[in-house]
Amino acid sequence: MDVRVGDILEMKKPHPCGCKEFLVTRSGMDFKIQCRKCGHLVEIPRLKAEKNIKRVRREEPGEA
Repeated sequence: MDVRVGDILEMKKPHPCGCKEFLVTRSGMDFKIQCRKCGHLVEIPRLKAEKNIKRVRREEPGEA
């Protein structure tokens, strides 16, 4: 799965604050993702994250 820094992930299960969207701040063997509602940073293994991703949104350069 192609996930890059700056992508917005929509997960299957929500964060305890109720938001399902997370911003990718680091990718590699582990993902560091930030909740879009409360700003909480979470570091999770890549395999676990990929199982729980519902959709990946990417802002392409030139779009606004």
